[in-house]
Amino acid sequence: MKNKFLWVSFILLVFGSCSQKPAEQQELVAVESTVEKVSQNYIQIGTIEEARDFYTWTSDRIPMVSAHRGGPYPGFPENAIETFANVVKYTPTIIELDVAMTKDGVLVLMHDDKLDRTTTGKGLVSDATYAEIQALFLKDEEGTVTDFKVPTLEEALIWSKGKALLTVDIKQSVPYEKIIEAIKETGSEAHAALITYSFAAAKKLHDMAPELMLSVTIRNMEEIQRMEESGIPWTRVIAFTGVAERPQEFNKALHDKGVFTILGVLGNLDKSAIARGDQLYASFVQKGADILATDRPIEAAAAIKTLAPSKSSKSKYFKNDN
Repeated sequence: MKNKFLWVSFILLVFGSCSQKPAEQQELVAVESTVEKVSQNYIQIGTIEEARDFYTWTSDRIPMVSAHRGGPYPGFPENAIETFANVVKYTPTIIELDVAMTKDGVLVLMHDDKLDRTTTGKGLVSDATYAEIQALFLKDEEGTVTDFKVPTLEEALIWSKGKALLTVDIKQSVPYEKIIEAIKETGSEAHAALITYSFAAAKKLHDMAPELMLSVTIRNMEEIQRMEESGIPWTRVIAFTGVAERPQEFNKALHDKGVFTILGVLGNLDKSAIARGDQLYASFVQKGADILATDRPIEAAAAIKTLAPSKSSKSKYFKNDN
C-alpha cells in the first residue's frame, strides 16, 4: 500500500507540478511521510551479561513499568502477543505473563485455571488439548470476543527478542523443567526472568538454571536477610517488594546491594492513582520504586516519563523507532 502511494505521489509531483502550488506539494509530502508509521519503544538485551548490567541498580537508572498480564486494554485481552505489541507502541516495558500447561503438555499463556473468563471456551486448561485451545478466541477485560488466539510460551519468547523483557509467572501445575527448557531452546536466557513466591522456589530455580534472573518477593529487612542466607547472588535478583508502598530506607537497602525494586501498584494503588491523579505513580518512583507493576502501564509510564535522567548508562538498551 505504501509503495503504491509513493508511486502515485511521484506521478503527481512530476507531471502535475506545473499546476500544483508549492503549499500543496508540501502537504502531499507531509501526508506520505505519516503513512503506516507507528512508534515502537523497544528494550534490546542480547546477552546474559547485558541483562545483569541492565538490572544492576545505579543512580542513573531509568524508571519503568511492568505490564501486568501483558497490559490488557479494551480490545486487547490479557496474555496476548497483540496486547504486548500494543503497549510497546507507548512505552518500553517489562511484560509480565502467566504460563499454564495443556492436557498434552503444551505451555500456553493463561492466568486462570479455567478457560471461561478469558476465552470462548469452558473448563480447565489442563483438561483441554492444545488443538482444542487453538479453536478458541480470547476475550478482553469487558468480555468482548477478539480475533486473537491463545499464544504459546514459545511464541511469546520469540516475539519478545529485541522488543521487551519478560517476567514469567509459572502456574503450580507447570514443571519448572519445561519452562527452563523453553527458554533455553529459544535462546531467551537474556530477556526472560522467572517469578518466584518463596525463597525455596527461588533456590530451586537458581540451582536448576543459575544463569537466569529471578524476581523474588522481598518486602522487609528480615526477608533481605533471608535472601542473603539463600546463597543466590544478588546479581541474579530483581526484588518484588509487594503491593504496598515500602519505606524509602528499605528501598535504599536494596539499592545499596545493586538490586532493582518492583512495586506492585496493581489493584489498590492503581485505583488510588485513578482517584487522586496519575502523579501518584511519580511519587512511588521518587521514594525508590524502580519498576511499577501495573494494570495501567500506558498511564503509569506517561506519569513517570519526566523522572528519567537526561543521560543514563542504561539508555543504550532502549530504542525508539519513531
